[in-house]
Amino acid sequence: MYKIGFDNNKYLKLQSEKIKERIAKFGGKLYLEFGGKLFDDFHASRVLPGFEPDSKIRMLSELKDQAEIIIAVNSADIEKNKVRGDLGITYDLDVLRLIDAFRGFGLYVGSVVLTRFVSTSSVRAFKRKLEKLGIKVYKHYDIKNYPYDIEYIVSDEGYGQNEYIETERSLVVVTAPGPGSGKMATCLSQIYHDYKRGIKAGYAKFETFPIWNLPISHPVNVAYEAATADLNDVNMLDPFHLDAYGEAAVNYNRDVDIYPVLRAMFEGIMGKCPYKSPTDMGVNMVGNCIFDDEAVRDAANNEIIRRYYNALCQQRKGTPCEAEINKIKLLMNQSGINAKERRCIVAALEKAEKTGGPAAAIELRDGRIVTGKTSSLLGASSAVLINAVKALAGIEKKVDIISHEVLEPVQKLKVENLGNHNPRLHTDEVLIALAITASTSDDAKRAMDCLKDLKGTELHSTVILSPVDVATFRKLGVNLTCEPVYQTKKLFHGN
Repeated sequence: MYKIGFDNNKYLKLQSEKIKERIAKFGGKLYLEFGGKLFDDFHASRVLPGFEPDSKIRMLSELKDQAEIIIAVNSADIEKNKVRGDLGITYDLDVLRLIDAFRGFGLYVGSVVLTRFVSTSSVRAFKRKLEKLGIKVYKHYDIKNYPYDIEYIVSDEGYGQNEYIETERSLVVVTAPGPGSGKMATCLSQIYHDYKRGIKAGYAKFETFPIWNLPISHPVNVAYEAATADLNDVNMLDPFHLDAYGEAAVNYNRDVDIYPVLRAMFEGIMGKCPYKSPTDMGVNMVGNCIFDDEAVRDAANNEIIRRYYNALCQQRKGTPCEAEINKIKLLMNQSGINAKERRCIVAALEKAEKTGGPAAAIELRDGRIVTGKTSSLLGASSAVLINAVKALAGIEKKVDIISHEVLEPVQKLKVENLGNHNPRLHTDEVLIALAITASTSDDAKRAMDCLKDLKGTELHSTVILSPVDVATFRKLGVNLTCEPVYQTKKLFHGN
């Protein structure tokens, strides 16, 4: 059953206040490295029920008069056409998407910086494209022996070779399409150049996870490890924080490992390091906004199971994931989590065994379980979607809410005109058919009105779903897992 455990309004207030406080600490200019997703942070909304996916960008929009954005992108990611796994678009396109999204919230995007710049044809073409669109572009270069030769890095031959990014506002948010884009190096390079110009500036880091003031074994922090199992991130107690304050704080291995280097860089640039620990660098207030720990723990445990099934499915699709799977399995064992705790998994498997074919099950927010099976008309995922909105609308399961006058022409179109061998309707096609029927049917209209109530529900399919179905459930806010098997024995599995 879905329960809210996070106070989103409190978060927006506390987080913006904390950032303003940090700006003041450094005399009026702050470079804020923004890790994780600024938009559509669905991981955070899943493990912190009540957290809105756009909370971070809404919080920044409250500071829009003080803030400007720098988007950092690694030139190598442009060169190799790196793709964002969650969105399915290349990093160059994601830069454009991010700029549009920031502008949509009224935020000023000052520039794009191409980090570890290499003058290849694709990188030059991307730079020209941005400039033609009126976007300022700067080049930062690979620095020899980075990040270990501090004396060289903090010199005119190191950070000094980078182009200085002209900024106008007190809060400079440095973000990126994904990890390894050079956000931190961009911040430190800017501070180096600012100090050379007599401008006081500081640095802070915004990372939602792990949550520093929750126990290291808390399911929310374990879920972060599961989510980054492919990166081999490990949560750990911050030894520098413990030594400085006698207080336990959770961080992750990469930040702890790099802190002595960063401390030396700050000393080389500013004369002293403003922080006693990597945790000190952070401004994250998420842990202060949890009001129902049990609800948050349940949600996070569910996320760990989802991550496990996602890794299994990726392996079935051909991605090497054995180490990731083993790590998440170990995390589940250490946390005492069993996949059967995800009630929709048990219900879907029981339905498949009973019907002898693919099946699916949804756990609604009120705890009810709704199932769907494969038929000549609908796949199991489409059937469970229709059954779920009928249940939410109080419509009996036996009632047909989509007109056959609508369904039959769609099936005919698929097979006879579009060359599909399978006449069964995908979830997006079912929703279109439902919307058409809703113009003449009160039942269909009531069911349509309940689509919004699917947000936060839990779904399991006994077969891997098509990309179309996966995308539809994601847009509806349904949390999906699949058994790592295909419905057919074909070698190619498309849409």
